[in-house]
Amino acid sequence: MQPTRILRDVTLLGLAACVLSREVSVQDVAAHVIYSYPGLEPPPHLFDLIRLGKVGGIIIFGENVNETLSDTIQLFQDAYQEGTGNSGFPLLTMTDQEGGQVRRLDGGPEFSAKEVGQSANPGATAETTGNEAGKVLLQNNLNTNLAPVVDVFQAPDNFIDEYGRSYSNSSTVVAECAGEFIEGEAQEQVLSVAKHFPGLGAAASGQNTDEQPVTINSDRDTLERVDMQPYHQLIANNVPMIMCSWAVYPAVDPDSPAGLSSKWVKDTLRDEMGFKGITITDAIEAGALRSFGNDAQRGVLAAQAGMDLLLAAARNVTQGEAIVDALAEALENGRLDFTEFNAATERIMALRATLS
Repeated sequence: MQPTRILRDVTLLGLAACVLSREVSVQDVAAHVIYSYPGLEPPPHLFDLIRLGKVGGIIIFGENVNETLSDTIQLFQDAYQEGTGNSGFPLLTMTDQEGGQVRRLDGGPEFSAKEVGQSANPGATAETTGNEAGKVLLQNNLNTNLAPVVDVFQAPDNFIDEYGRSYSNSSTVVAECAGEFIEGEAQEQVLSVAKHFPGLGAAASGQNTDEQPVTINSDRDTLERVDMQPYHQLIANNVPMIMCSWAVYPAVDPDSPAGLSSKWVKDTLRDEMGFKGITITDAIEAGALRSFGNDAQRGVLAAQAGMDLLLAAARNVTQGEAIVDALAEALENGRLDFTEFNAATERIMALRATLS
C-alpha cells in the first residue's frame, strides 16, 4: 500500500511575515515551540500567549486528560484564531499514543508495537493500530501523534524492548510496521512522528535519555544497516515528521546528542538521506542534556543544529516562553542563521496548512 501523501505542495504566498523581510515576527519564532502545561486546567497565561501568537503547539500528557479534553483543545485553537496577526493555520496539538503501555489517551491501540510485530500479519495489524490511534486523537481534537517508534531493538528487555515499544529486532519488519502505522494515521488525517532518529535500539535497560546522558557506541556501519535502514523507506514515502534522539553516537559526533548535532540533523538526515519534512526534538528538559545549559539555551542549540520544532515538555508554560524569547534573541544577535530559520518556519507553516 502506498502511504497517503500528507506532505503536499502548499502555496506560501500568504505567509508574508515569514518571507518579506529579515524582521522575524513573534509568530514566526513561536511556530517552532511546542508548549506543555500542568494538570487539567490550562493556566490563563497560556491562553494569553496563544492569542499573542507566542505558541506553536501544545503537547498533552496523562495529567491533562479528562472527558473535556477535546473542548480544551478547541479553546486553544479558538484563542489562536482570535489573535491579531496569527497565521490562521491550526496549532499543532500532540500526544504520545504509541499503543500498549504508552498511551496518554483512553482507547486504542491496545496492542504494543512488539505485539504488532509478532502478529500473524504485522503490516496489516500496524495499519489497523494506526487507524485506532488516529481515531482516538481525532476524538480528542488532537492532530499529531508522537509515534511510531522506529527503534530496532538489539537485545531482549533492553530500554526500548522492555515495554514493548519496538516492533522488532528486524529492520525490515520495523520499516514495514512503521510505514503502515503512519498510513493508518494518515487515513484519519493525523500526522505521525517517527522516532527516535537515528535509533535507540542499542540502548541498554535503564539507559533513558529522559533521565541521564546516554552514549550508543554502535559503529557507523551498524547504524546504517540496522538503526537507520527503516528511515530510508519512511523518508521515501514522505513521513511528515521525525524526532531526533538525545543519545550521543560517537561514530558520527562524539560531542553532541543527535538532536543537538548538525552532523546528524543537517549532514546526515537532510543532506545524505534527503529528508524534507519537519524535525522535532524530544523533551528539551531531558536529563541527557544536563551539560548543555538551561532549557532556553538548549533550544537555541537545537535550532542551530537544524531542529525545526522544540518540545518544551516540563508542564510549565514559562519554559516554552523562555525558549521563544531565547530564539528571538539568537536571531537578533546572529547566533541563529536567518535563512535557515526562515526555511524551517516555512516548513512548519506548510505542514500546519494541511490541517486547515
